[in-house]
Order: sequence, then structure tokens, then C-alpha cells
Amino acid sequence: MTNPELRRQVITIYKELLYLGRNYPLGYEYYRNRLHKAFSGQAHLSEDDQIRKGIARAEFVKKEIEAL
Repeated sequence: MTNPELRRQVITIYKELLYLGRNYPLGYEYYRNRLHKAFSGQAHLSEDDQIRKGIARAEFVKKEIEAL
């Protein structure tokens, strides 16, 4: 079982990224599908430090998208 705090953080960053995708230049459907694949591809992570690294990477992507 994973840490509930980390689970909350992952869900929160996913929702934030999903919200930012509404104005993505290639379209929302393209963005949503890519985001879903990226997160589901990391669903196997179970160690807290690996999950934290994934959250940090998602935060970086969020900043890049906000800069568009």
C-alpha cells in the first residue's frame, strides 16, 4: 500500500496538468491521451522515493506547459 499523502499529491498534479491541457496547441484530446499514458506508465512505482521523483518531474512539466 502506498503512502496516502503521496497518492494525494499524484492525483493533485494529474488534475492540475489536465486542467492546463485545455488550451494545448495540439488539442485537448491529444494532450489528455498523452498525459494518461505518461501517468499509467508509471503506475507500477511503489517505492516512496521513486514516486517523489515522478512528482518532481510532473512539476517540471507543469512549469514548462505554463510557459507556453
